[in-house]
Amino acid sequence: MVLEFLVAAVGINGIFFGFAAVLRTDKVTDLSYSLTFLVLAVWGILRLPAEPTLWQLVLAGMVVLWALRLGGYLLVRILATGVDHRFDRMRDKPLVFARFWILQAVTVWVVMLPYALGLSAARAVSPWVWLGCGIWLAGLWLESVSDAVRYRFRRQAENASRPVDAGPWRYSRHPNYFGEMLVWWGIWLALLPAWVDRAGLVLVSALGPVFITGLLLFVSGIPLLEKSSASRYGAAWEAYAARTSLLVPWFPRRDVPPPPATPKRKRR
Repeated sequence: MVLEFLVAAVGINGIFFGFAAVLRTDKVTDLSYSLTFLVLAVWGILRLPAEPTLWQLVLAGMVVLWALRLGGYLLVRILATGVDHRFDRMRDKPLVFARFWILQAVTVWVVMLPYALGLSAARAVSPWVWLGCGIWLAGLWLESVSDAVRYRFRRQAENASRPVDAGPWRYSRHPNYFGEMLVWWGIWLALLPAWVDRAGLVLVSALGPVFITGLLLFVSGIPLLEKSSASRYGAAWEAYAARTSLLVPWFPRRDVPPPPATPKRKRR
């Protein structure tokens, strides 16, 4: 199933890359990310040698619900904005643009390793299962609320020069990323009973949550957003960053002065 997942991930992203490159559009990039997860989750269930157990269906449902929620949000966002500025320097360079799609396909495949390696053996229920489900649910809730708050915040014109500091964003500069990490660590924990007496698979499957955590912490997630936010919001961002936790939600520091007030526009 691991090799099948790789072929499927590359194939799906290859098709979407061709569409995006020909039309020079950003509207399918993030959507294809969520769709790949959804297709692999369903494909895993269909490829089981026997009728899926309730627990296997629950595991598939965890991935599918996450993918549907994220895909729906990203679709609404790109339809509202019309453009994804991450690709401003790529649209006219197919080879450069293709690297994004390759990285996306590999990311999905690696993150889905626990699912691919453990789904067929996921029959026993243990405390690890319930712990994993609880962490997954907490992550899904945090990511969903964070995205909803940010979307509403950004739709208000008076917030154009302010970093998002409402809801979960008051306690973390990147609560949505923390929620996504919880989702995949939760799924990995829920699959632990599938690898009883198979320590090697435990370590290999851990590459999934480790990879997405490292990617968000050090590569394409937090570093890029921290840099762009500092450039966009200036002193307001410095004040916000000084009092707000980077990732794990925590109470804001009170010994930091508030950000400079945004001057109100005079009514004509």
